[in-house]
Amino acid sequence: MTDDVWKRNEIDSPCIKICSVHPEARICIGCHRTIDEIAGWSRMTPERRREVMAELPGRSSLLRQRRGGRAARLGG
Repeated sequence: MTDDVWKRNEIDSPCIKICSVHPEARICIGCHRTIDEIAGWSRMTPERRREVMAELPGRSSLLRQRRGGRAARLGG
């Protein structure tokens, strides 16, 4: 028997449990949300959640840039 009290008609979180904020892009490397979006997710309207979800794929390019590594520190 299912309990209708605990069913929600909400957009699921994009969290994939890889929670680490990129130091330069300032977004989570797992779900691509900002800290403010993560913190406020439970209070967002379904419309706002849909807007954020639509923006996430475009943010992945912010994480693909290499930071330089050893070669950049050595100047070549």
